[in-house]
Amino acid sequence: MTDTVKGPASYFPSIETKYGRPIAEWNHLIHTSPLTKHMELVSWLKSEHGLGHGHANALVAHTLAEANGK
Repeated sequence: MTDTVKGPASYFPSIETKYGRPIAEWNHLIHTSPLTKHMELVSWLKSEHGLGHGHANALVAHTLAEANGK
């Protein structure tokens, strides 16, 4: 039986396909950004990298949760 991925990570395959970058690269961009607030990062990914809101939100939520040990 295969475990179904849930939460923000469920968006990762479509993010990699649509935007042509691995999730590790998006995580690195988020970590190295001078921005720290969730919605600032989401807006930045949308405006500077052309991500849709749902994809940007999923990346930021997952990256920040990992950074906080969640």
